[in-house]
Amino acid sequence: MPNHSEKPVTTSVVITETPFDKRCCCWFCGEPRDGDFIFPSPKPLSSYEENNYLRPSCPHPVLSIPSCSECQRIAKKAQVANIWAVNSYVKKQLLTHYSNDLAIGINWSQEELATSEFEQGNFAGFARSAWFMYEVAKGRVNYVGWPLVANGIELAVINYEDVLIDTFSFDGVSYPSLPDAIKHYAAIFFLDEAYLFSVFQYLGESAINEKAFAKAVRFCRLLVNATPHERKRAFEDLIARAE
Repeated sequence: MPNHSEKPVTTSVVITETPFDKRCCCWFCGEPRDGDFIFPSPKPLSSYEENNYLRPSCPHPVLSIPSCSECQRIAKKAQVANIWAVNSYVKKQLLTHYSNDLAIGINWSQEELATSEFEQGNFAGFARSAWFMYEVAKGRVNYVGWPLVANGIELAVINYEDVLIDTFSFDGVSYPSLPDAIKHYAAIFFLDEAYLFSVFQYLGESAINEKAFAKAVRFCRLLVNATPHERKRAFEDLIARAE
């Protein structure tokens, strides 16, 4: 019978090395650091818990990563097996949080905002700060952290393909995955997600590229207020014209 009163097993934390020019940066988003994120949690476990695999399997030691307070809060909620998967989770959450700011770059150009004549009324503040907020949001979502070095050894990125193989870049923004990009554009333009995905698949002929995505968004925007039947007929006409 296991002895549950055994003394907990403590786990040492490895502080990762940070390049000199990044010493004040968050590894996740590049914003000013406000502390460190530790993964996996170094919470002490009893030897019984250790032996019975109650600690999630992780291929690297417990790491201390410089991070900002916002990314720390997000990262602590990630239920994943390695630090690179944590990073992917953080990016998805930042994309959702800053969706309105990222939409500015989709609906406006910097020149259009500068000449928008919004100097008066409620839009004055928007005209002054909108592009700045867009660039901040895009920078955080697009940011790529430096290689992680622990005890003088650069960590091999475990399961990197599983984490990043589906990343998709469009119009200057790097999305964690194609579904994230589709969800983002569907929300901005009030499009049906499933329909946008189907049109994109057809136009791209199974190839994931920006040209096909742009065509799919333009096509679907013509059908914003269409009924499901009208969207179906439009899709059938699109296919018929291509034959």
